[in-house]
Amino acid sequence: MQLQSEGKQIRVYIGEQDKYEKMPLYEAITRKAKERGMAGCTVFRAMMGFGANSRVHTAGILRLSADLPIVIVIVDNPERIEAFLPELEEMVNTGGLITVEDMNIVMYRPSS
Repeated sequence: MQLQSEGKQIRVYIGEQDKYEKMPLYEAITRKAKERGMAGCTVFRAMMGFGANSRVHTAGILRLSADLPIVIVIVDNPERIEAFLPELEEMVNTGGLITVEDMNIVMYRPSS
């Protein structure tokens, strides 16, 4: 897939235990991005964070089952990102944060 030098990046901030249709939300978003042919999607599990409710979530030794913060990054060209946003907003319906940033794509090619 060839991408323009201009791109956009979506970041989705959710909780590890958030669900969408009985599936972890981060997994559902990743699968939907793949299904829609997005250029790339990566899920990060954070060690600590808080969101709109100001409740701190942490990976402390006594809290192994904590609802840790998850960040999902999706990259593609501006048109495809904009087209994906309404579907993404519908999926993140129990709370979260979605941001979109402009970016310059320097290189995009599959590994050999």
